[in-house]
Amino acid sequence: MGFYVGLDLGQSADYTALAVIQGLKEMSAGGKIQSHLHLRHLERYPLRTPYTQIADGVAALMRSEQLNGNEYDPSRRRTAKTRCELLVDKTGVGAGVVDLLKARGLHFTPITIHGGEKVNNERGTYNVPKKDLIAALEVPFDTGTLKVAEGLELWPSLKDELLNFRRKQNSKTSHISFEHWRESDHDDQVLACAMACWGAMARRGLRAMRVIR
Repeated sequence: MGFYVGLDLGQSADYTALAVIQGLKEMSAGGKIQSHLHLRHLERYPLRTPYTQIADGVAALMRSEQLNGNEYDPSRRRTAKTRCELLVDKTGVGAGVVDLLKARGLHFTPITIHGGEKVNNERGTYNVPKKDLIAALEVPFDTGTLKVAEGLELWPSLKDELLNFRRKQNSKTSHISFEHWRESDHDDQVLACAMACWGAMARRGLRAMRVIR
């Protein structure tokens, strides 16, 4: 299944976070193919880190040996080059930061997060409801299909971010939204992980995406 890298780009008062989710297929004892996700890497850049530095770091990661090896696919019974996809939140940072990533030769899927109900594609940018992204992270956690790498330094703060989310449902429209309990709460790590999980779980949809090159 490969690696899925979620990049939540923060503005001046917000953190930028990056998460690496690995999708794995394994043969069970009963001979069935089982899929699960593994949170391999999570990092948060210090506030006011220059976007040029972030772009350089992302480019180095995407070209690293760890993400570009070969893997065995038990469903196809063959070894192939590992798929590696980058999903970038461009909701609030504008085209400038996206251009920095493009200038470094990175191929990625841009995502704009909104409070609506449907996923749609506008000129190569995927507009994704926030509830869909959060569900892509919550569901595999709840079902145990998402594992966390042992010793992941930011795992405690990621758990805090998840606990600080409040699910709110409109009784008339049944619309579900997410809010922070406090104004000072951050959601950068949650969104970075959620985008990576959404990319892995929405595999068929991603095949039709127009990836920026």
